[in-house]
Amino acid sequence: MPEPSHAAESPHVVIVGGGFAGLYAARTLKKAPVRVTLLDKENYHLFQPLLYQVAAAALNPSDIAYPLRAALRKQKNATVLLGRAESIDLAKRCVHESNGRIPYDFLNVATGASHSYFGHKEWAPLAPGLKTVSDALDIRRRILLAYEAAERESDPALRKEWLTFVVVGGGPTGVELAGALAEIGRKTLSRDFRRIDPTSVRVVLLEGQDRILGTYTPEMSAAAVRQLKRLGADVIVSAMVTQIDDMQVAFGEEIIRSRTILWAAGVQASPLARSLKIDLDRAGRVPVEEDLSIKGHPDVFVAGDLARIEQDGGLVPGVAPAAIQAGTHAARNVLRRVSNRETRPFRYRDKGSLATIGRASAVAEFPRFNVTGFPAWMAWLIVHVYFLIGFRNRLWVIFGWAWSYLTFQRGARLITGGNRYKELPAITAEDIDRRDFSDPEPIRISGAQPDVKR
Repeated sequence: MPEPSHAAESPHVVIVGGGFAGLYAARTLKKAPVRVTLLDKENYHLFQPLLYQVAAAALNPSDIAYPLRAALRKQKNATVLLGRAESIDLAKRCVHESNGRIPYDFLNVATGASHSYFGHKEWAPLAPGLKTVSDALDIRRRILLAYEAAERESDPALRKEWLTFVVVGGGPTGVELAGALAEIGRKTLSRDFRRIDPTSVRVVLLEGQDRILGTYTPEMSAAAVRQLKRLGADVIVSAMVTQIDDMQVAFGEEIIRSRTILWAAGVQASPLARSLKIDLDRAGRVPVEEDLSIKGHPDVFVAGDLARIEQDGGLVPGVAPAAIQAGTHAARNVLRRVSNRETRPFRYRDKGSLATIGRASAVAEFPRFNVTGFPAWMAWLIVHVYFLIGFRNRLWVIFGWAWSYLTFQRGARLITGGNRYKELPAITAEDIDRRDFSDPEPIRISGAQPDVKR
């Protein structure tokens, strides 16, 4: 075991990243004879699985975020620092951050992942992904502005482009986002506009593989498709996107005209991993040993989406339960090293996967059974509320969801940021006078959108 850098003091454990892996690692060390420093570029822990609810105007960012200092307030051996980790020097055993350097005796790196556009970085500003609060607010702004633009647009073809939303990527995030978009058009905004019919919104989910929710069973994938179609969304599989611009998305020989394209297709590990100067996988993840340490550096552990963890011939998925388990296990192995005991190999225990698809509809896979529809949605609700940090967050999320469920309303429909007026089409008094719901050219999804009588 290497000598601690501060021999007269207890060992210093530095945790980089305040997500699920980092926060649960810090909490695991609560009563340990170590000093803990948690470094994060934000001052809050974010519950990422519910980010799409912020993007879809169902929740506010404060409903799914909790201050890191408050989360660790009662943990006397923990210090929280706001700062961005720039690089890690394994030889000198320190983390270089935005305003200095932090030496460590043991290091837990859990900085997560960001978007991957598969070599097309130019698509990022055209099709935003969903990983941060800023991403969610940007997507929310784009969605709501599309309706505002359609309200002002006099050309039916251009109005159709504003009311067409494309989600690229059929994983859980893409499925949940597509379901929320379809539900917004049919229910939430159906009475808010006077000169367009929001229920005519078209939502298209594109997936490059042969089915959505590829990590689920084929039966659950098929159930998700049925539920999405019931909401009025189109699902197109084996659709590899080849081009995106500010007015359309192309896949194969097909082109969909849309002013709002959202990305949920791939992830890339945090760039901090490159500073470790070790071989990474194609997604930039760090291959780890069985105990989650880095080869040749038993004092450095990696957990969460940043770690490439192999198990039973496959990879441990990048989901919240896996990150929580890995962060907790890495912290326990730190304690074993502090007490000169052998570390233990990590074993992910899969307790199930859930994805929600609109109001009271979801798919859920558990080790011994699968469920769909309302029972799956209830299971999803209970699990997600359970993992929220902070009593207030749980209370408000439950209240918000109950209100949305009963009234079909979404209370977070604020358009913020950006030059939002510049993006809107021009309108004249004549346009306002002659355009109403009696427009002879309503925009409908053929075969998928039910008839809605107003």
